Amino acid sequence: MKNLTLIAYLDLKESLRAKWFVVYSLVFGGMIALFFIAGVTQSQVMGFSGLSRLLLMYIQVTIVILPIFILITTVRSISGDRDNHILEYMLSFPISLKQYYWGKILGRFITVFLPVFFAMLIAIIYGALIGASIPWEIFFLYTGLLFALCSAFLGIAFFISSFVKSSEVALGISFFIWIFLLAFIDIALISLMMQNRFEESMIIAIALANPMEIFRVAAISLFDPELTVMGPVAFYILDTFKQSTFVLFSIIYPIILGIVFAMLGFRIFSKKDLV
Repeated sequence: MKNLTLIAYLDLKESLRAKWFVVYSLVFGGMIALFFIAGVTQSQVMGFSGLSRLLLMYIQVTIVILPIFILITTVRSISGDRDNHILEYMLSFPISLKQYYWGKILGRFITVFLPVFFAMLIAIIYGALIGASIPWEIFFLYTGLLFALCSAFLGIAFFISSFVKSSEVALGISFFIWIFLLAFIDIALISLMMQNRFEESMIIAIALANPMEIFRVAAISLFDPELTVMGPVAFYILDTFKQSTFVLFSIIYPIILGIVFAMLGFRIFSKKDLV
């Protein structure tokens, strides 16, 4: 346990010194600052006002930016250590493969989750200082959704990093996965629904397999239960599930998905040539 926390600490310290972490933190912190400067909390659109509207805008941007940030900064975690011969050096110490692998995951999770969470927390604190109404229920639910989304894509990133030796190839795969989940799967589902080639249950199953899709539907459904701003896939999903049930599912499923991919990555990492 001591070695695992040591690896996590070293990865966290390395990430804090990296330029990508500064950019990562500034992007999400800057978004919150920009929303306040733009007067988002003083305006009202479609019935959303104050911090509720700010959180809605923040989460919509996060859906797009967070997964690709996690993938491109994490997918090189192991492959980068292998390229720089750091992996060989680290394993020369009395550290097991399990401690190294899960320690890297723990340290990287802290790195990718805390800036996103603190940006939202700063918005809540500033809102309280200016006397705005605090939507605590939405804040805690969004925290759970962000935790789940980080878990899912962190597991996927480490799975890729465990079997790809080249950092360039790892970046290419991660970018393709992001594009596929963000755009291609929605386009494909809409096309299937328009052509009526598959049953609704199959279309819903495909949509629910996408962690970005369920994150988006769950996040927006907290403000807009009728999902007037979303496409037809969302209507199919919420016609099948109750809103509360779906929100719970949207938190549990990505966490399980991330753990499964992380375990598969460790299985590959522990059985293949390490250097």
